[in-house]
Amino acid sequence: MKKIAKKYNSISLDAVIKEKLKSERFRKTFSEEMSRLQLAHEIKTLRQERKMTQKEVAAKADMPQSVIARIESGTHSFSIATLHKIANVFDKQVGLVG
Repeated sequence: MKKIAKKYNSISLDAVIKEKLKSERFRKTFSEEMSRLQLAHEIKTLRQERKMTQKEVAAKADMPQSVIARIESGTHSFSIATLHKIANVFDKQVGLVG
């Protein structure tokens, strides 16, 4: 069989995002998703800094450990009520920053 060489043009992810950010709808959705992922990362970081397991955080927040795992993985969204319960575990408050 004869191999056919394919030529691929590549574009960086940064370039794609920069172009997409020109759309107001994309910009809003992207910002919301980045905020959610940042919160998920902060929850995991707080938990690790306090040397707590997901199970311990979940018990103190009165929710299943699987909820904490899904939040930390960044694959699922969460409600303000859930965020509030988790924030209480770490003696934090949920609020708007301007």
